[in-house]
Amino acid sequence: MIRAEELQLNFAKMNGLLPAVVQHHQTHDVLMVGFMNAEAWSLTREKGLVTFWSRERQALWTKGETSGNVLRVKRVWTDCDSDTLLIEADPAGPVCHTGEPSCFFQEVRLA
Repeated sequence: MIRAEELQLNFAKMNGLLPAVVQHHQTHDVLMVGFMNAEAWSLTREKGLVTFWSRERQALWTKGETSGNVLRVKRVWTDCDSDTLLIEADPAGPVCHTGEPSCFFQEVRLA
C-alpha cells in the first residue's frame, strides 16, 4: 500500500488528465467514469468526495454538488502505470443524471 501523498500520478499521458473509474465499494458495480486533473485529485483527497475535471465546462466539479448525490471515497487504487485511478465509493443516491444507480445501465448486444 502506498500513501496518497507519496503517490506520483502520471498526468502527462493525457495532457494533464487521468481517467477515474468509480466503483460501488460494496457491490463493485461500475458507477461512472470521469477525468481528474491534479487539482481534482487534490480536492478528492482533501474532501473525501469524488471531484472531477469537466472537459466540457473546463471546470472542476464535485459529483453531487447540485443533486446531493455525492460519492464518498472509501478506497483508491492506481494501475501499474499510475495513469488511471479506480475509486471505490459510497454513493449517496443515484449516480447517473437519468436517475439510474449507475451510468452503465444500457447493455450493448454485439450480435
